[in-house]
Amino acid sequence: MGEKMMYDTIFARSFSRYDQKKLSYGAFLGCLLIALSFCTFFKPYLGPLPVRKYVVPEKMKPICNIEGRTEYCEMNGDIRINGKSSTVFMAASSQAAGILVENSSWIVSPYARKGDEEALNRVTKWSVKSGVDGYAVPQCNQNHRVPAIIFSLGGYAGNNFHDYTDIVIPLYLTSRQFDGEVKFLITDRNPWWINKFQNVLRTLSRYELIDIDKEENVHCFTTVIVGLKRNPKELSIDPSKSPYSMKDFRQFLGSAYSLKKDTAIKIKDNGGKRPRLLILSRKRTRAFTNTNGIAKMARRLGFKVVVAEADSNVARFAEIVNSCDVMMGVHGAGLTNMVFLPENAILIQVVPIGGFEWLARTDFGEPSKYMSLRYLEYKIKTEESTLIQQYPPQHEVLRNPASIEKQGWYAFKSVYLEKQNVHLDVNRFRPTLLKALELLHQ
Repeated sequence: MGEKMMYDTIFARSFSRYDQKKLSYGAFLGCLLIALSFCTFFKPYLGPLPVRKYVVPEKMKPICNIEGRTEYCEMNGDIRINGKSSTVFMAASSQAAGILVENSSWIVSPYARKGDEEALNRVTKWSVKSGVDGYAVPQCNQNHRVPAIIFSLGGYAGNNFHDYTDIVIPLYLTSRQFDGEVKFLITDRNPWWINKFQNVLRTLSRYELIDIDKEENVHCFTTVIVGLKRNPKELSIDPSKSPYSMKDFRQFLGSAYSLKKDTAIKIKDNGGKRPRLLILSRKRTRAFTNTNGIAKMARRLGFKVVVAEADSNVARFAEIVNSCDVMMGVHGAGLTNMVFLPENAILIQVVPIGGFEWLARTDFGEPSKYMSLRYLEYKIKTEESTLIQQYPPQHEVLRNPASIEKQGWYAFKSVYLEKQNVHLDVNRFRPTLLKALELLHQ
């Protein structure tokens, strides 16, 4: 032990500090040379170390959306549709690089009137499942190269107002971007509705409709939309939230039905032609009981009068409406045909008794502005309603409609919508038609 310590001391003293530092550098260089030799010898046996790329995923993007009066799902990738189970599968393999697709499922009613349970009770509910492993989804029987849109013809389909605000306009908003290269998959198929709106359907899609509820095959697409987009307001398109406007939609209808008249006449520039007035007639409820008297008075003021009732022949009636400069009618679905009026035409809504003001404004008054139409409103007096023939003068139906409304929609509907017709006071109504003439001079 003592000999070793003496040896170390002598060894340390035998070198100067400078010599010790040189010895340390030399040892370092020697080790480095050994390491380089080792790497050179084994280089043929060493492969490059794998470089692992880390992609920061984008924020989770929702597949299904709820917007105001509607819900819809948009999917891209490996999409498989099983009509028998009313299910749409989005396979996990369809995840785009860097985009997370949530493993989730949704129940969607593909009819654009969310919140209206009465309507949605007549609509088939669809399951949308995303992030499903390939082995868990059904095998494709039929592949398609164009996108698909699934929508329902249930709900209130068959009522002209709801046909447009719940289906036709939303379908236009959802499908127009594809310029005809899209397939419509119909759930709750309604042959009568399809025949009525065949011009619209054929203009929006170049392909045959698929009755998806009855399909045995599993249909596969790379782009699928379940449900329809729509504006929260009735019969309207908000151009700030959509690439389209009501002007675009009305031009689309003009093309679909080959309508000729773009703008209502200006009386001072029309070469002596009389403005055309369309009186909407109705056979059942909220009908004019003195149509002939109204027409006679209008002709005396200078109108050329047309009396017609809307029916399932949309092409025929669209042409009639489009040929007119003024259209008048009692509040009801027939007024929806204002979509065919030429720009700057005038809509006159006759409002029955029963607290219709909000409905009149919401359903037709406000939408007319989006359509570049002039709007006039005529509120009848109690004496002009045929309800005076059914109830005594002091009855709540006549004196206090609000009390009936508080009883619920069905009570209101059974009285004011289903029992009421209008016997227009032509002398009282005359200033409204004079106002229309005044507007046509401008």
